[in-house]
Amino acid sequence: MQDARGIRPGSPGGAGDTWGPSLGQGEIVFGGSGKKRGKFVRVPSGVAPSVLFDLLLAEWHLPAPNLVVSLVGEERPFALKPWLRDVLRKGLVKAAQSTGAWILTSALRVGLARYVGQAVRDHSLASTSTKARVVAIGIASLGHVLHCQLLDHAQGDGPVHYPLDDGGSQGPLSPLDNNHSHFILVEPGAPGKGDEPTELRLRLEKYISEQRTGYGGTSSIEIPVLCLLVNGDPSTLERISRAVEHATPWLILAGSGGVADVLAALVNQPQLLAPQVAEKQFREKFPSEHFSWEDVVCWTGLLQTIMSHPHLLTVHDFEQEGSEELDTVILKALVKACKSHSQEAQDYLDELKLAVAWDRVDIAKSEIFNGDVEWKSRDLEEVMMDALVSNKPEFVRLFVDNGADVADFLTYGRLQQLYRSVAPKSLLFDLLQRKHEEGRLTLAGLGAQQAGEPPAGPPAFSLHEVSRVLKDFLHDACRGLYQAERGPARRTPGQKGLLDLNQRSEDPWRDLFLWAVLQNRHEMATYFWAMVAAHLGWVSQGQEGVAAALVACKIVKEMSHLETEAEVGRTLREAKYEQLALDLFSQCYRHSEERAFALLVRRNRCWSRTTCLHLATEADTKAFFAHDGVQAFLTKIWWGDMASGTPILRLLCAFFCPALIYTNLITFSKEAPLRTGPEDLQELDSLDTEKSLLCGLGSGAEELAEALRREGGRGRRAAFLLTRWRRFWGAPVTVFLGNVVMYFAFLFLFTYVLLVDFWPPPQGPSGSEVTLYFWVFTLVLEEIRQGFFTDEDMRLVKKFTLYVEDNWNKCDMVAIFLFIAGVTCRMVPWAFEAGRTVLALDFMVFTLRLIHIFAVHKQLGPKIIIVERMMKDVFFFLFFLSVWLVAYGVTTQALLHPHDGRLEWIFRRVLYRPYLQIFGQIPLDEIDEARVNCSLHPLLLEGSPSCPNLYANWVVILLLVTFLLVTNVLLMNLLIAMFSYTFQAVQGNADTFWKSQRFHLIVEYHQRPALAPPFILLSHLSLVLKGLLRRGAPQKRARLERDLPEPLDQKVVTWEVVQKENFMSELEKRRKESQEELLRKAAHRVDVVAKLLGGLREQERRVKRMESQVSYCAALLSSVAESLARGSAYWNSWNSSSGNPPASADHGAALGSRERPEAGQPPSNP
Repeated sequence: MQDARGIRPGSPGGAGDTWGPSLGQGEIVFGGSGKKRGKFVRVPSGVAPSVLFDLLLAEWHLPAPNLVVSLVGEERPFALKPWLRDVLRKGLVKAAQSTGAWILTSALRVGLARYVGQAVRDHSLASTSTKARVVAIGIASLGHVLHCQLLDHAQGDGPVHYPLDDGGSQGPLSPLDNNHSHFILVEPGAPGKGDEPTELRLRLEKYISEQRTGYGGTSSIEIPVLCLLVNGDPSTLERISRAVEHATPWLILAGSGGVADVLAALVNQPQLLAPQVAEKQFREKFPSEHFSWEDVVCWTGLLQTIMSHPHLLTVHDFEQEGSEELDTVILKALVKACKSHSQEAQDYLDELKLAVAWDRVDIAKSEIFNGDVEWKSRDLEEVMMDALVSNKPEFVRLFVDNGADVADFLTYGRLQQLYRSVAPKSLLFDLLQRKHEEGRLTLAGLGAQQAGEPPAGPPAFSLHEVSRVLKDFLHDACRGLYQAERGPARRTPGQKGLLDLNQRSEDPWRDLFLWAVLQNRHEMATYFWAMVAAHLGWVSQGQEGVAAALVACKIVKEMSHLETEAEVGRTLREAKYEQLALDLFSQCYRHSEERAFALLVRRNRCWSRTTCLHLATEADTKAFFAHDGVQAFLTKIWWGDMASGTPILRLLCAFFCPALIYTNLITFSKEAPLRTGPEDLQELDSLDTEKSLLCGLGSGAEELAEALRREGGRGRRAAFLLTRWRRFWGAPVTVFLGNVVMYFAFLFLFTYVLLVDFWPPPQGPSGSEVTLYFWVFTLVLEEIRQGFFTDEDMRLVKKFTLYVEDNWNKCDMVAIFLFIAGVTCRMVPWAFEAGRTVLALDFMVFTLRLIHIFAVHKQLGPKIIIVERMMKDVFFFLFFLSVWLVAYGVTTQALLHPHDGRLEWIFRRVLYRPYLQIFGQIPLDEIDEARVNCSLHPLLLEGSPSCPNLYANWVVILLLVTFLLVTNVLLMNLLIAMFSYTFQAVQGNADTFWKSQRFHLIVEYHQRPALAPPFILLSHLSLVLKGLLRRGAPQKRARLERDLPEPLDQKVVTWEVVQKENFMSELEKRRKESQEELLRKAAHRVDVVAKLLGGLREQERRVKRMESQVSYCAALLSSVAESLARGSAYWNSWNSSSGNPPASADHGAALGSRERPEAGQPPSNP
């Protein structure tokens, strides 16, 4: 036996007097096949409830309850209705398991407690989770427990073996229920003290209702306590009356019988409650019982006390309203108990937190946010935090719709708290922990005093670690995010850029969106993405919808690469973010092409001045590039200011004869003056002005042309010449055409040098060869410019890494290095032939580079992608083929030439000869014994290693047949099948992949200088001079990255917000018209109709009761009228005779007898 004195050191003072050495706790083992175990404690009737609560938590290690359901009902054997059994099994126990509730019962294996124990047993047998245990605590008097002497004389630390008695109760004694896990056994007190277990349960329920527990988020709630009444005898009324005085809410199951039905019948009309009405109800509900009038009067008083607290009484009939779960009914009862005494929002917070914890947004909408309470933003901050941490997007939406101001709510401190609530086993937690550890080690390196052990407990993440994680994912798109420049923070030498945590977030929706994406909470992230900035009047600082969706796609793809065990649904989430960007851009493109094009190239202020095209490139969203609007924009960029669809022959004519540019051979767009002045910005209502601002480049050449145009006739002609020249040679299609033409010329020169004009020293190198060297030198300069002299602000190592990531750049590097090696060997006389060989191989690499040029073709581009995918199949095929080649080649070499040790011949016979045999070149003169004759060939002399060994020649022939069968029939057909599967799989997406490649090709040639190698050297010199003169970045990027004027930029953002609202409206409309939503609405309407029918039946019963009452009143009035008529006749006869009435006493007695009607005569008045 364990002494329960030391449960908790901080127990209240009153507990020490009642918790003596004679009381103790122990473990009980029930007999039978199950060998179930439980814990019990013997307590006096006056034990403090705080001691019991501490015992349950500290000594028995029960989790703190989030709800306490105290069952009150019949404690004698009774037949349980089938629907009530389902309520206990599927409702009560399931609700207790899902909400973490304690169930308090009478602990005995009789009456209601027995059925509850059976429901707990069935749930434990059906459940496979160890965390799904239901805590059932029984409180009973030792005087009513069968075999209580076993518990009285328990000694030592061993468990008490309690026999399993299937006979049930034996007189007033009943056995303990073996399906309960914990027992509180109350020792009998002094006589006349009443029911000790009931008193203890009342005190324990009141004490628990005053305690707080953390549940459902970052805050705490008072533990809700609810009493559930099932059946019950009239003695239960005193228990209910005592409980309602403690403000304990009650849930009454109508139809369960007993007192529950009495209360259900009387709770709606307490004003008609009278002893006669109560007596009628008791006789109906207890037909076999006989009650005295004094008991009825006493119970009527208790009923009146109970009815005076209608807010604490909730009646629910599961037979008529069976569609609702028990946890829903419990939550409604708790909210109803709160509604009665207050209309302040603070008094509803615990119930609202409970609704958030149970994820019952429907109850919150119908019972809490129904207009009775005025909610302010500060009232909802705590529950908003709980909903965010618990991933309850519906509650977040509900709070925002009912007054929660996200701008006031989200400070950097709360945002940091959200990141600190990340699940420990998630990928985001690992990434933040890694950054936190790197920061700690960096700080530790600044001083030896900081190089200590890491702090205990979970790491306290800061927004600095979050910004570093986002930088790894988004690179330039989150530059400066969560840094001190954004707020009045103070920097210290050891720490960089700490934020003021009390400062409000500059863009709360964006910050919450990023948090939800990093948490992989797609539904909540979609809601934050849909919340447009116009909701708060922040149009100028609102998040850009297309850009935000592309950012999310990039983050999720990067996290999927880092995830060791990525779920199958992760790919769907990536597609959804990309689909959001596609759908929103489609909405914008349908409304206005010019503004949609501006969305692609405008620098987004919310994402560190990056463009949507840049974000799409980072996220590798091929479907976004394949969109018709993006392709139309790329086509516009590709042709520049020339008309799209200009025949290539005309371009070639103008290319070789530049004078044709100034004729009508090529059609250019209209030359309109550029309008960017302040007076033009004020005329944004004009569509022409807006279009000129959206489409104008504002380059130096355009400004120069405009200046020349103002000078007069000669100036206009000069401006025309300059503009036409610039428009033709600056178009990417012209740049591409020039590079293609000059590259063919380069290959022709390379071919001529290799085949005709390649001489060893001292005759060489010739003039054509020197020209080839200079040409390759200009190609090297262009590759250096592409790799290191870009506009991106990053380190050289990072630039080189990005350059190498492109496969065609790798091909260029290989070609250049081979050319350098070949030229070096070519200059050395003894290595001249090696140089020729290297340059010949290099020519093949340069020629293969043409494939990249052909990728722009609409028919050849997809086929190149298919060939690229098939090359992977070839590598897998070569693996299988090499196995058979080596196996067959080594075996035949060992059988035919066992004594030939020349390595070059071993290699030729092991690999080369079997490979040729696949294609039909079979040397039978060296394999077949009938055709081998070594004397005919000088190289195959008798006894030489080259002469085949003819021993076991039949094995060689058999191996040849098998090898040809496997390779020519099996493996070749396998390769064909693999090619067919790859073609079928890639053909559907080849167009998408090609359009993505087309984007990269157009961007490449848009950024290239106008001149092609070798004349590109002039463009490079021009760029160097501009850099030395500090004239800024090249103006050609203005087409792909633009800073719109402030009024126009604000107008475009507002327009995108409106399009996003229209898009979300269409999504909501499609959702409402979907089959699932229609079925849900139909099911809801059926439930409403069923409730209405149930209400009609209830109204019918009420009408019948009213008719009964009216009949009773009519009978009473008729009896009164009859009495008055008799009295009137008597007095008239007495007046006529002028004498005393002889029957006055009898008549008075008759009237007196009608003052109290017979018991049971008045109709029921429920």
